[in-house]
Amino acid sequence: MLRLSLVTALTCYSVQASAQQLDAAAAFGAREYIEQASLSPDGLRLAYVTPTRGQASAVYVLPVDGSAPPKAIAAADGKPERIAGCNWASNTRLLCTVYGVISIDGTLAISTRIAAMDHDGANMKVLSHTRGTGDLLGYDTFGGSVIDWNPGVDGKVLMMRQYVPESSTGTRLAQTAQGIGVDLVDVSTLKVSSVEPPSRDAGEYITDGKGIVRLIGRRASKDYYTTGVSHYSYRRAGSTAWQALSSVGPDRAGFDPYGVDPTLDIAYGLKRVDGKIAAFSIALDGTLGEKLVFAHPEVDVSGFARIGRNRRIVGVTYSTDVPSVEYIDAGIARLIQSLQKAMPHLPLVRVIDSSEDENRLLIWAGSDVDPGRFFLFDRKAKALQELALARPQLEKVKLAPMRHITYPAADGTMIPAYLTLPADGSTKNVRAIVLPHGGPGARDDWGFDWLTQFYANQGFAVLQPNFRGSAGYGDAWFEKNGFQSWRTAIGDVNDAGRWLIKEGIADPAKLSILGWSYGGYAALQSAVSEPGLFKRVVAIAPVTDLDRLKSENQNYSNYQEVVRFVGSGPHIEEGSPARHAAKIKAPVLMFHGTMDRNVSVFHAELMQNRLKAAGAQSELVVFEGLDHYLDDSDARTQMLRKTAEFLKAP
Repeated sequence: MLRLSLVTALTCYSVQASAQQLDAAAAFGAREYIEQASLSPDGLRLAYVTPTRGQASAVYVLPVDGSAPPKAIAAADGKPERIAGCNWASNTRLLCTVYGVISIDGTLAISTRIAAMDHDGANMKVLSHTRGTGDLLGYDTFGGSVIDWNPGVDGKVLMMRQYVPESSTGTRLAQTAQGIGVDLVDVSTLKVSSVEPPSRDAGEYITDGKGIVRLIGRRASKDYYTTGVSHYSYRRAGSTAWQALSSVGPDRAGFDPYGVDPTLDIAYGLKRVDGKIAAFSIALDGTLGEKLVFAHPEVDVSGFARIGRNRRIVGVTYSTDVPSVEYIDAGIARLIQSLQKAMPHLPLVRVIDSSEDENRLLIWAGSDVDPGRFFLFDRKAKALQELALARPQLEKVKLAPMRHITYPAADGTMIPAYLTLPADGSTKNVRAIVLPHGGPGARDDWGFDWLTQFYANQGFAVLQPNFRGSAGYGDAWFEKNGFQSWRTAIGDVNDAGRWLIKEGIADPAKLSILGWSYGGYAALQSAVSEPGLFKRVVAIAPVTDLDRLKSENQNYSNYQEVVRFVGSGPHIEEGSPARHAAKIKAPVLMFHGTMDRNVSVFHAELMQNRLKAAGAQSELVVFEGLDHYLDDSDARTQMLRKTAEFLKAP
């Protein structure tokens, strides 16, 4: 099997690195080498985004036949511009989304733009502008998004774009339209044709994948804040008239559309039934006939698997103990099964992109002990070609298997979790970490996790609980969410630590807790609710005061939704760790970025001040210019190295 020059270079790097003593913090903290990848419509070129220094990234293009080495065609320095990803608008033209976290009058916001360029980086142009000649009367932070890559004309795309009104003193050429509309954009000439006029309440448009807008979602608002309710309308085939389809609120009880199949003339979407989310289809022929596509008795459906430039829906995604797909396309189902049989050591197989005819597929495959590999699969030739490694520096590093387990909570409820034992094979009386996930409307899954694997490499057992308050297990498990039902959620997290001790896995004197975002909140609140259980606490980008979490979102359109989610009542006082810092007895180490718009750095600073005032042992590391995800290899390396030293300290 021929490997392209890219993977050959990466493999050589891996061998050289493994021959020397591994710098584990640098190896595990490094950003993924392939952050995003896309296959050209003819299947002949691969474009991918790879990290450089800090938050910077570069775009490379590679002929998949290996006839030329990868060529860098664009870059962003990460200060603040960063590259989210690039996709092909034609065989020779790429569109790249660039974004950055910026401060507007003291409020952090994400600003995006879309740039078009030739496959060699030439003729770069920005597609996002919808400006007239006047002065803007608002902020133009949304640079648009492509909603259809294949509208029937090569080199043109359908884009959702934001129109911001302008003042018109002395001119009639100022922009007067306002809201989100849909335009047909020529990515070479920038010629624009309006497809859907801008609408102030429009938040979503969904096409049939062939250039026809079939669905619109309008966001309900009150006093300039969104309510969390969206009203969807659809068009019958060949019609321009909108008809009511569904309404979706925070309870997800209504049909929430995700995509359209023009051949079957149906919309696919999700809907909550009997306390769990299931996949349904609705006929778009005027009858609104609804059919169940897939439901799982134990867990929620999470979304849909897609393929090709038309973003054709081919399956339904969900996760029990392992991420799974229920395929509704028999041909794709057989294909994935055959690939899984061909690569039994890589059971997680995903189609990342495909050529126009779906003959050439860009495949990602991985497992708990393999960070992932990219392949090109030719369906006609039945040839599978490895292209690149997701994390080449870990290619020769022994990783630790992740095992799904359950443990009993104090009330007898069995809590699903993932246990990873030290990579050196130790199983008893070891250093151990309870690692609660973020969210709280999220869950952990089976697969490679760079945090977990780093600590396993360092001799720790790691337990990741899907505590009550986690998403994916239905309404009863979610309860009121991990903030309003913090006593249950944190109780489950504490019980995870007790289980590690009871099973003899954890040395009680060397049991710690570490979390990121909500997980950081859980780590601190666990130390408040049960001082002494965890001997050391690490909190990354943590929420520390629930009232502050609400108030700092006041300048965002979803403020009322955040207020409703966090709630009001005694839990605000009782469930805010910064208000009970004096109860924490264990040493605390925190990390936070100054450009975090998810959770303000104020939370960590407040916690640090309160801990110091209480005489506690604590340290806060602040990363200037970094956001919630600390997406910087050097920062992550520093964080891993420092946390390992902290958690191993006597």
